[in-house]
Amino acid sequence: MKSINGKKSHTVRAAAALSLVVAALPSQASAQQPAAPPQAPAPLPAPAPQETGAAAGVEPLSRRVAELEQQQRGLIERLEAERKAAAEERASAEKQQAEAAKDKGSGVKVTAAPGKGFTVKTADDKFSSTIRARVQLRETITHTAEDDTNEINVKTVRLTTSGHVLSPDLKYTVQLAFGGNDFEKDSPSPVFDAFVEYTGIRDLNVRVGQFFVPFDRARTTREFTLQLVDRQIAVREFTLDRDVGLMLSSPDLFGLGGKLSYNLFVGGGEGRNRFGGQKHGPLAVARLAVRPFGAFDDDQEGDLSREAKPRLAVGVAGAYNHQTNRQNSTYGTTLAHGAADYLHGAADLVFKYAGFSLSAEAVVRHAERDSFEGEVDGAPVREWTRSGYGYFVQSGFLLTERVEVAARWDQIFAERGTDPKLVDLVDTQGKQVGGGLNYYVNGYALKIQGDYFYIFGKDTAEARHVGRLQLDATF
Repeated sequence: MKSINGKKSHTVRAAAALSLVVAALPSQASAQQPAAPPQAPAPLPAPAPQETGAAAGVEPLSRRVAELEQQQRGLIERLEAERKAAAEERASAEKQQAEAAKDKGSGVKVTAAPGKGFTVKTADDKFSSTIRARVQLRETITHTAEDDTNEINVKTVRLTTSGHVLSPDLKYTVQLAFGGNDFEKDSPSPVFDAFVEYTGIRDLNVRVGQFFVPFDRARTTREFTLQLVDRQIAVREFTLDRDVGLMLSSPDLFGLGGKLSYNLFVGGGEGRNRFGGQKHGPLAVARLAVRPFGAFDDDQEGDLSREAKPRLAVGVAGAYNHQTNRQNSTYGTTLAHGAADYLHGAADLVFKYAGFSLSAEAVVRHAERDSFEGEVDGAPVREWTRSGYGYFVQSGFLLTERVEVAARWDQIFAERGTDPKLVDLVDTQGKQVGGGLNYYVNGYALKIQGDYFYIFGKDTAEARHVGRLQLDATF
């Protein structure tokens, strides 16, 4: 009888345990929501003595209770693992967001490409700086009726840094020149360009500093994009070169797709790198350009992009330089005994289509006075201004994506009564005709150029033949 009662007690306890286990199992809805780990089941209370069925069913019920307890433990372990994984995932996401925010505020990106230099740029695009270097190596052979000469040199060396500060619209450029011919006699400074500009307003870009005066197109064309080894004699003689001042401009006036642009400039009128107080100036320049077929890159001579549609740009400009003491208005010999007013005018044209390019320009410069008289060490001297005009026509054609041919006619004239040296230059070298061949290794950034020019004037006996070979490389 004692054995039977013991089995009954065990069966009752098993039934009570089963009831508590089933009650402790979470519902399907609650299992889907992350929750705190379930508490371990409380100890089973001692059941009241109850009557049970046949003893044969006790062992299968015990096994079922054990299975349910095992399932409960597995469920608890799974819920705990899921909770832990979710917490780790949230922590990882928060860490990534924090790192992304940190990178956005202070991270930098460095890029480099052949011909484009090295660029450092912050992740928030509030600062960038690009550094490029450029060299020209030139061989020049000159033949005249009396003599032959050969000259090989490093024509120019340039170092340029440019970029933006605080905003992509607030830009800066600094260009230093170290070639032997880059320095003026009375100014040892290597600074060519040094300016800051704001381009955030489409119709009113603002630039201040030292840079090319926005006068004639052929002078402001980037030097490394020239089709022939050197610039035109008309441009070298009658341009306004660089000056220090303020420029207002728009490359797309009224938002017409680049069909209309303008430049207004006010500067010192004494040229680049001038030091010391001056009574002279200012220089005022106005330029207007029309592109009837829309915007294109008319700041380079060739058509390496092979324009799919005809492109045309026509520009006109006028300038007035008040009381300048430079012989060529903004550059050249400094006059010691006087200053003159200069008037300037220019008209230019650029046309490109399918690898063909054509450019032409006419420029004029007139000084109000031809000369000044004075004394040096008690001896009378006369200083001259230079007045004259000139023009050129130039064309080129891209034979392949790397090979281009080009040709040019160039001529200058001197006004009566102006500097005798200018008159002599016109008489001996005032007419120039020639052509060249270019091989573009890496576009304008790395090219080999060769050209030949016949240079003459009124007396062909003083004519000269000039051949040049040049490597122009931007890194």
